[in-house]
Amino acid sequence: MTRPLDGVKVIDLSNMLMAPYTTQILGDMGADVIKIEAPGGDPIRGIGPSRHPEMGPIFLNCNRSKRSILLDLKQPEGLTAALDLIRDADVLVYNRRPQVMARLGLSYETVAKVNPRIVYAGLFGYGQGGPYERKPAFDDLIQGAVSIPWLSHMADGREPTYTPTAIVDRAVGLWAVGQINAALYYQCRTGKGQQIDMPMFEMMASFVLADHLAGHTFDPPIGPLGYDRMINADRRPYRTKDSYVCVMVYTDRHWRSFYQALGREAELDADPRFKSMSTRTENIKDIYAELAQLIATRTTAEWLQLFDDADIPAMPLHTPDTLLEDPQLKAMNFFKTIDHPSEGKLLDMAVPSHWSETQPAPTRPAPRLGEHSAEVLAEIGYSEEKIASLFHQGVSAPSTN
Repeated sequence: MTRPLDGVKVIDLSNMLMAPYTTQILGDMGADVIKIEAPGGDPIRGIGPSRHPEMGPIFLNCNRSKRSILLDLKQPEGLTAALDLIRDADVLVYNRRPQVMARLGLSYETVAKVNPRIVYAGLFGYGQGGPYERKPAFDDLIQGAVSIPWLSHMADGREPTYTPTAIVDRAVGLWAVGQINAALYYQCRTGKGQQIDMPMFEMMASFVLADHLAGHTFDPPIGPLGYDRMINADRRPYRTKDSYVCVMVYTDRHWRSFYQALGREAELDADPRFKSMSTRTENIKDIYAELAQLIATRTTAEWLQLFDDADIPAMPLHTPDTLLEDPQLKAMNFFKTIDHPSEGKLLDMAVPSHWSETQPAPTRPAPRLGEHSAEVLAEIGYSEEKIASLFHQGVSAPSTN
């Protein structure tokens, strides 16, 4: 083995962002990920600037380490080909609603008859059995449903806003990687497969409420919902004399080191608000407001030096532009330029983990639509004549780029 999931075959019946992000990580870990795309391809192929049609940047950044086969699952021959692919697979990942999978003829019951050891992993909006089970879901909708925009309103009083990154898709995708790998471990030990439902709403409800359940953790409640430190208008990058700085003065040691560095340790000892984590949390609104005023008195460079010397966690506030020039990322070779077969030179990001024995790494660049159709069909025993017939009927197709 050169990567931790070498030899694992994953059928990726997903589109957009959440599940493709999951399967990209599995592919980087060495799994052979075969992405089944409908005619027209994954809709996310068309988002953002591109050199060629169907090869936009978001697609390129969540579909590397995969092969693409075009199959029209609404045609009987397309469904048969999909089931033939699934027959010897280890994992099937999908992000359609279960009702849609059933209409396609790919319910768990159907798939398990073809391959009883399959890990049938579904990422979709809502748990089955509840009133939302048939509702479609997107990142923005789930952010709203689990109160993320309202929490931002609680913090600063402004209109509720979505987090300007796909936090739900990415968080659920990362969560799914762990779930699927655990199911693979069970499969390896027992030879048995299973169905895993991973609903976005319930997962993100647990994600958010782990911070904000607060006094309602207890029954009956002993305090309000909400973590006061997080829903605070002054929990933000602090404006300095010349820009901004991000700092986390948090523990008892941090606060003492901070006041020592300022030469004001006696003030800390005399102020009962700083006695403990509990008293600071009770007074966090005033404490953060005073910290914001103090940070405005020096430059970013001066504060970063003081915080580094005092071993207080701090970072500059990056923009997307300056993030590309970050010295840590450069030292870790996080970015590199690759040559894509059709798209030319691309900026690629490394796998952000480091393994002593089986280091994950991209196995191939993001595929063109249908790039591997003939190759994948041949691997499951389809003759050249049969593949040509499927192409002629529009059931499958090769890449046209």
